[in-house]
Amino acid sequence: MPRNSSETSPDDTPSRLPRVPKEFGGVQVNFCKNPSCANFGVPVSPVSGRVKFADNAYTVVAAGKGFPIARCNSCGEHFPFKSNRGIYEEFWRIYRQTHPVVSCPEALCDHHRIPVDTPGAYQAFGQTTIGSKRYRCKRCGRTFSVKPSGLNPIAKQLRSDKNPTIFRMLTGKMPLRRICEAADVAPRVLYERIDFFYEQCLAFLADRERRLSTLDIKRLYIGVDRQDYAINWFQRKDKRNVILSAVSSADNGTGYVFGMHPNFDPECDPTQIEAAALACGDSGLPGAHRRYGRLWLASDYAAAVAETQKRNVKGSLAEEIAGAYDDALRRTDIESPEQITGTETLPAIGMQVHSEYTLYGHFLHLLTLFDSVEKVRFFLDQDSGMRAACLGAFAGRIKDRRCDAFYVRIAKNLTVDEKRRLVRDAESDFRDLVKRHSGMSEEEVSLLLLKQRIAQSQQIGKWKDRWVTHPRPTMSEPEKAMCFLTDMGDYDEDHLAWLYNKASLHAVDSWFNRLRRRSSMLERPVSSAGNRGRVWSGYSAYRPEQIGKLMTIFRACHNYLWVGEGKEARQQGTPAMRLGLAKAPLDYTDIIYFR
Repeated sequence: MPRNSSETSPDDTPSRLPRVPKEFGGVQVNFCKNPSCANFGVPVSPVSGRVKFADNAYTVVAAGKGFPIARCNSCGEHFPFKSNRGIYEEFWRIYRQTHPVVSCPEALCDHHRIPVDTPGAYQAFGQTTIGSKRYRCKRCGRTFSVKPSGLNPIAKQLRSDKNPTIFRMLTGKMPLRRICEAADVAPRVLYERIDFFYEQCLAFLADRERRLSTLDIKRLYIGVDRQDYAINWFQRKDKRNVILSAVSSADNGTGYVFGMHPNFDPECDPTQIEAAALACGDSGLPGAHRRYGRLWLASDYAAAVAETQKRNVKGSLAEEIAGAYDDALRRTDIESPEQITGTETLPAIGMQVHSEYTLYGHFLHLLTLFDSVEKVRFFLDQDSGMRAACLGAFAGRIKDRRCDAFYVRIAKNLTVDEKRRLVRDAESDFRDLVKRHSGMSEEEVSLLLLKQRIAQSQQIGKWKDRWVTHPRPTMSEPEKAMCFLTDMGDYDEDHLAWLYNKASLHAVDSWFNRLRRRSSMLERPVSSAGNRGRVWSGYSAYRPEQIGKLMTIFRACHNYLWVGEGKEARQQGTPAMRLGLAKAPLDYTDIIYFR
């Protein structure tokens, strides 16, 4: 886990840039991401190999003007530098959501992400009339208070009796205007209630997920994917959307969603950050050496638009896989999956985060959650940024063989009829094979098929990754290919076949579908040719921060409240019950009145 840090200075001045971004808060991700390489997990040395006795594991080269990258001298892999400070800050932003950590609320203060219990960072400053402890930041002088535990969460609310009804309607796809009408509350009250539900869900999830370390969990099989969300424009003069990308991880065994994090920081003020970035000369520095390297600055937008116009990936599943590799190679930053177009804009309130930094923060957060889990297997959507973040965060556990990672690519553009045909034909072939192997179980026959497919695997892309097509498609995954990213040659064919059979994104995709179905604000908006690619929905959010709040609210409901349809689903209970974090389905009131 990254450690608390009181380091406050930027990496360096423009004239004295270090060879590699400095470690920050225990975070250093600038190393070879090839698990089979001897340099995997070994950071780039701050001293050049031309200096006597210096480490010569890497050579620093350039991918473009002002964009240094590193080349591994052992395996030849190239990788871009990332700001360790930016990754630490993004991890801390995510970690605080479910592990409440109090720090200086001033976003520009260097103590903004430094906890109040950090020695020498804060001064005790009395308490409020209700008993809240007050602190003064020794860096910026800002005073703030910390609420005491055990307070009644609805003590000062008028008509708190409406909370359960509003909660149910909010998570039952009722538009906000209709909620106001049905519950007879003003829009201001409804937004206050959303903030209240969000804070209660954060506290509730933090309390439950701290118990993960007490559970005896041997294996977790985690699907990881991203989904984009469009924010409505609120100015007729500028009808461009803000597009946020949210990364989420869900357990294939239980369906438990361990996190969903959009690339947006509501605590950052664009005007202040832009001024501060200008003052410290960020625009003249490579992104990895910037003080505000994780945040999208307005000056970077035009260049990103020009970069995106070069990229387009369509075709069959095999062509899409190869196209994704080619797309990554065309990017100046291979780890940045964002495609910024001229139809998009940056948020006016809060700031958008470079998505690769959110990916790193997300996986570092999972690293803390899964500390006591014996082995973790990740199944990642084919995304070079996601691969780098996963391997970067879990490098230590991968080297210890306590973690593995796979790419999983699904053909998502098939019609229902095409899906049914693929499933029907594959099932017919499978039944014939079962008859020919009458002494074997269906699972054994499935593994036999996978062994054959593994032997026939195709090398695709510059790195010659070996892709295996799954022999038994489903309606949710009608055409699927998989790639073992952490293959070190130490697993036998039976173990490999068993792992490939586990590879799936079904849990995280089911979670995404539930979000779309149950929230009008998170629905996919409709675009039209007349709008030049712009999208607008009367039900979508106008403020980006609402997206993150709703994701947290729905995550709590999905994990602890909602049970699937049918007798078998009711018997299995909620994802939290299957994981061991709950004994029975909870009610909305359990969150509303949680202290």
